[in-house]
Amino acid sequence: MALITMRQAITDALREEMRRDETVFIMGEEVGVWGGSYAVTRGFYDEFGAKRVRDTPISEMAIGGVAVGAAMNGLRPVAEFMTINFAFLALDQLVNHAAKVHYMFGGQIKCPAVFRAPGGSGRQLGATHSHTPDVIFAHFPGLKVVSPGTPYDAKGLLKSAIRTEDPVLFIEHQALYQVRGEVPEGDYVVPIGKSDVKREGDDVTIVAYAQGLQVALEAAKQLAEEGIEAEVVDLRSLRPLDMGPVLDSFRKTFRAVVVEEGWRSYGIGAEVAARLQEEGFDFMDAPVKRVAQLETPLPYSRELEQAALINKDRVVAAVKEIV
Repeated sequence: MALITMRQAITDALREEMRRDETVFIMGEEVGVWGGSYAVTRGFYDEFGAKRVRDTPISEMAIGGVAVGAAMNGLRPVAEFMTINFAFLALDQLVNHAAKVHYMFGGQIKCPAVFRAPGGSGRQLGATHSHTPDVIFAHFPGLKVVSPGTPYDAKGLLKSAIRTEDPVLFIEHQALYQVRGEVPEGDYVVPIGKSDVKREGDDVTIVAYAQGLQVALEAAKQLAEEGIEAEVVDLRSLRPLDMGPVLDSFRKTFRAVVVEEGWRSYGIGAEVAARLQEEGFDFMDAPVKRVAQLETPLPYSRELEQAALINKDRVVAAVKEIV
């Protein structure tokens, strides 16, 4: 095992998959010269050359369209959007083409494309660069959506995404690039569509993913000091959504809090809460609580931005309301 950052885990996954499979190539804005917006692919141009590390024009629609076309013709593109906020410009390519070609052609054509996109908030990037719109993309069948919260999951999920025959939106929370964790040095994969229990407990279930996972684990640590043992379940994948471990935990604790960095209305938390009510009602001893970003475009001011975001104290307060 090696103790590395999430950025390094993603870099290692990309490099290993490019060495393993010559049909894998990288494309995006400044992915060659600068290594992309967060330097994930720095040095790749020197190792793999211009044919497999392709700098693109500043056009997300073009990036999405070329990636879809290349995937339909037998290649495995890994396309980087500089930020998930700009993926809105490629929405048609992602949800109206990548997600549907397999179905519209009766399985004769596949689209094994990966779209990497840094997302999330907390870095003072302003309202138009700080979205967490994960639920929008997860709404569409045919497009897999994953968002890891640890370096181990980041590397394993990205390798799975590159190897699958389906299009995958791989969301990297921009505040997690420096988070460190243990990662195997050998080859491994983490299956897409499988939730994971990150901490065991008997008193309450906390469901989270990405940055929300780190917040949930901090809250669980504080709660434990006060005699409340929280079980933390990491969704990891938003589509397909694996409710199995969530329901197993809920049947043990009878209470749940869902943590997400997106806005509360129509969000991931709403979906999880609805499924808990539908499938776990007999075990429900308290309303499902949701902790989410306050419903406002994020301010640039650091103090105001932090006030709008999820944090440990808000999760702890939500747990205490139902325990």
